[in-house]
Amino acid sequence: TALLKKHIVLLNGGRASHLRYAGMAIDRPALKAYLAALSAVSPQAFEAFSKRQQMAFLINAYNAATVELILTKYPKLASIKDLGSLLSNPWRQKIVPLLGTTMTLDQIEHDTLRARGRYDDPRIHFAVNCASVGCPMLREEAFVSERLDAQLDEQARRFMADRTRNRW
Repeated sequence: TALLKKHIVLLNGGRASHLRYAGMAIDRPALKAYLAALSAVSPQAFEAFSKRQQMAFLINAYNAATVELILTKYPKLASIKDLGSLLSNPWRQKIVPLLGTTMTLDQIEHDTLRARGRYDDPRIHFAVNCASVGCPMLREEAFVSERLDAQLDEQARRFMADRTRNRW
């Protein structure tokens, strides 16, 4: 939350956000320490979490890993898609050490968070930020289990109210 509050700028009345990558690059050691702390969580410890704790953990891991991925080439990067290749996109690269294995961003989002029967919450789509212009905004605070429903509701409202992404 401290890093996000420091480096996220809310736009359009809070319906969109911008991450100051230059500042985040300076604070990259703190981001790496956070990712290392997430990596240290064992599968057994994770399974002992409540469903809301698991969801918040995975959403935060996805978002932090995506920021770290961008920082690997920042400032010489025009788009996250530039981190891929002809045969692979950046969301399918095994780069996230998590829960005893190395995962892709797609595995975290699609195979874990959005897998049918596990969490069954369509609002997850509004919480994960893939660092692309068309993605939902990056929240200015970490997701926490105690307020997860309210945070997810707000993310959904923000995304749907963003006229740069949605109009009728």
